[in-house]
Amino acid sequence: MNLTNKTVIVTGGASGISRATALLISQAGGHPIIGDVNEAGGAETVAEIKQAGGNADFFRLDLTDSASIDTFSEQAHGVGCIDGLVNGAGWDRVEPFLQNAPEMWERVMAINLMGAVRLTQIVARGMVQVNSGKIVNVASDAGRVGSSGETVYAAAKGGLIAFTKSLARETARYKLNINCVCPGPTDTPLFHAQPDERIKAALIKAIPFRRLGKPEEVGQAILFFLSEHSDYITGQVLSVSGGLTMVD
Repeated sequence: MNLTNKTVIVTGGASGISRATALLISQAGGHPIIGDVNEAGGAETVAEIKQAGGNADFFRLDLTDSASIDTFSEQAHGVGCIDGLVNGAGWDRVEPFLQNAPEMWERVMAINLMGAVRLTQIVARGMVQVNSGKIVNVASDAGRVGSSGETVYAAAKGGLIAFTKSLARETARYKLNINCVCPGPTDTPLFHAQPDERIKAALIKAIPFRRLGKPEEVGQAILFFLSEHSDYITGQVLSVSGGLTMVD
């Protein structure tokens, strides 16, 4: 897949799936612009890309803060025309819904849904002006089939899936492609932050391939939606879950 001379924003690029995606974008000839609250991790991703001969930028981004989103957007557009956007940042804390604090709901919704919505509106306005652009939202299979202990997270990711489909309908006239990738359990810091080893073991056992996904395997699906191979695809949701979820 060829992303030569394409500039792509990747949120959450300091670690996990988004970091792997940023590396793949660079390997395909693209220029990733990484946004993350983790400045040290973001700088490490950029350093790794540049060491391999690519080019990348990092700007701090806090998706819970609208002012930070505005500032990040200005910095990213200062690099050049934005050809793609990967809304890859995510956050969750696994615990029973009845024990959730409202502050936790607000953070989950801000990072996983509303931050992506705000950033997408800004970026999509520029894409509409040039009748070109690809947006990939990274949701979760929790948003498709639910997940115990992640009820509000599932609600946020389900909202991101619906947002993808509706925005795809609205922007098709402007030749924008809006699609969604839904990872299953993946070998990321977010997965390993789950303290209950029994739950993690049960998840792996339930996956037909009997292993966690690799961040780069999800990244390859994202890269497909960013590439010319997806030019006639919009409003679609692709699960990358080793067969754990098989839904229409």
